[in-house]
Amino acid sequence: MEYSNKRVLLINVTCGFGSTGRIVNGIYDELTARGCECMIAYGREDATEGYNAYRIGSEFDVRLHGALSRISDRHCFYSSSATRRLLDKIDEFQPDIVHLHNLHGYYLNVQILFDYLRETGVTVIWTLHDCWPFTGHCTHFEFVGCNKWLTGCDRCEQLREYPKSFLADASAQNYEEKKHLFTDMPDMTLVTPSFWLKGKVEQSFMSQYPVKVVPNGIDIEQFQPTDSDLRKKYGLKNKFVVLAAAYPWRERKGFDEFIKLSRILSDRYQIVMVGLKEKQMKKLPKNIIALPRTNTIQGMAAWYTAADAYVNLTLEDTFPTTNIEALACGTPVVTYKAGGSPECVIEGKCGYVVPRSSIEGVAAALDKIRTGEDMYDNCLDRAWEYSKEKRYGQYIDDVYEEILY
Repeated sequence: MEYSNKRVLLINVTCGFGSTGRIVNGIYDELTARGCECMIAYGREDATEGYNAYRIGSEFDVRLHGALSRISDRHCFYSSSATRRLLDKIDEFQPDIVHLHNLHGYYLNVQILFDYLRETGVTVIWTLHDCWPFTGHCTHFEFVGCNKWLTGCDRCEQLREYPKSFLADASAQNYEEKKHLFTDMPDMTLVTPSFWLKGKVEQSFMSQYPVKVVPNGIDIEQFQPTDSDLRKKYGLKNKFVVLAAAYPWRERKGFDEFIKLSRILSDRYQIVMVGLKEKQMKKLPKNIIALPRTNTIQGMAAWYTAADAYVNLTLEDTFPTTNIEALACGTPVVTYKAGGSPECVIEGKCGYVVPRSSIEGVAAALDKIRTGEDMYDNCLDRAWEYSKEKRYGQYIDDVYEEILY
């Protein structure tokens, strides 16, 4: 369906940079291909060339916002001048839809923005990439097992996690103000990349809004089976290679879990961890191959292809695209049942889902992959379901079309 004479403003912390920035650009491309006029308003990094983009504020604004947040725990309640200038730009552009993405990131004042959106009555789509919109501080809470967000945050135990605060705890105030701002919108549809996050939203103070699930997509023309000499280079010829990748690696991403796994796997297995900092490499046992971040998609695709299994032991995540990237290279996935991580895995067909923190379960799943039937074709078929073209098309067909027509 054509969308000529329709205008969409997309707001995100980045334009083309990082996972959410690529998603925003992908939606922009799909909308413009259907005749829509689009603009991206972003807060950090440089915008991808070729896009109608407007930067909200400056690098100084970001640094000031970050510094004040670390003192006051009032993240997203600064950048007032930059946000008011954004409102002038919105007035000038006159969008039919404002599509919000990550609003956190030290670049935007949500009170000023939402007061404006409410007063103008413009149609709003908000893609939630994490839990920040309905908590008093954090972006995720599964790792620490916190349920305060269900009734009201206070005495936050994650103040030192992003968005960090070193002095004040304003989680109770933040929670109440977000609840007031985000629950009084006349026309807003929410989108989540996973059914897990949809379930959390429906338990939160934002439960009155319709929630649609549109999983993140990947470029399967870039993430595809890729030949390399990695197995020869690292002496992996007769090994069952267990690949793990993250950046940055942290405890909640499963760093310590792989140390535990290395203690129980036999020498027929070889764990390779990619994305480590030098200090982290020194902490790992010698039977783990520790590597820094791979900066190219082709380099990462080569490792996915060289591996016999991709193992994601994250203890909290919304919907990790690394799982899909591995499947797109023909490699089965083993993951904990944590957040939205299991949602792309068809049990026994393209991998296995293991109870959270069950190292023995991970080892058993790897044994099944090593001795079982080849999952290569199943993995490629499953990855196709998450191609970026299919998922961005779903955004238009399932979300925009219902709103615009």
